[in-house]
Amino acid sequence: MVDAGGGTRGVSASALKLQVGARTLVSFPRRLLRVAWSLEQALAGTGTGTGPALPALARADDGYLVTSVPDTVQLEADGLRFVRQRYTRYYVDLAGGREAWLTALSGQARSGLKRKAKKLAAANGGVLDVRRYRSPEEMAVFHTLARAVSVTTYQERLLGSGLPEDADALIAAAGEDRARAWLLFLSEAPIAYLWCGADGDALRYDYVGHDPAHQALSPGSVLMGAALDDLFADRFRWFDFTEGEGQHKRGLASGGVACRDELLLRATIANRAAVAAVGGFDAAMVVAKRWSEAPALKRFAQHVRRA
Repeated sequence: MVDAGGGTRGVSASALKLQVGARTLVSFPRRLLRVAWSLEQALAGTGTGTGPALPALARADDGYLVTSVPDTVQLEADGLRFVRQRYTRYYVDLAGGREAWLTALSGQARSGLKRKAKKLAAANGGVLDVRRYRSPEEMAVFHTLARAVSVTTYQERLLGSGLPEDADALIAAAGEDRARAWLLFLSEAPIAYLWCGADGDALRYDYVGHDPAHQALSPGSVLMGAALDDLFADRFRWFDFTEGEGQHKRGLASGGVACRDELLLRATIANRAAVAAVGGFDAAMVVAKRWSEAPALKRFAQHVRRA
């Protein structure tokens, strides 16, 4: 569903967590109305000071989870505020053209794209086999082949974020010209996939994965480079790497917006206690990490591990 401001929204179960790495020690479940800012909203909102009005909460909702809010924007809402994470939302400016994008990349990034594509092509008899999918009929073929890759990926096995098993939404998006997809083949077998949905003039980095058996050939990077080459001749204004950071995003992006994901909760006693617990725990972990990086403590920790 799309709200008046243009961002997707929906009620979801979420939680405030006390975490050490990937391990959750304590969880405080909450029912949140998710409002996701699009890249276009984030770019337009930079420097404006305030964001669009938030939709009304239902009686059962604990509050909002608003994602990709530009750091320059102050959301107008009562209650408790809690920033879950800060990051740069990276994107590629497709309207500027391929040559301008390549010129703006670091020399290391440019040479890396060429080297990895050449290496994978050599492993495939000298041919880089990338296939494109756009129509509903093509998307149905893509889904069957990409699912075979998805089941091998850590995104599906560990994170539960592989390509959906049901192809209906992907095919429907293709029917409305709101999707693009690519597969990379090695010896006629798919080894990497990328599926992107459109959000206005931006194409999102939605589902991606590769067969870990071919990790040494960098199939994900090669496929991403091929997809971007295609998109400079397409109708989109931006390629949106969406929330979160990563070296591959920083290396290929032509710009970025400093953003945060923010929780806006009703000012109940239970919510106050949860926010205080998580905020205090996070602050303690920052201090603990700072202390653990001190040279004397590092030597002590190494001594303890050897003992």
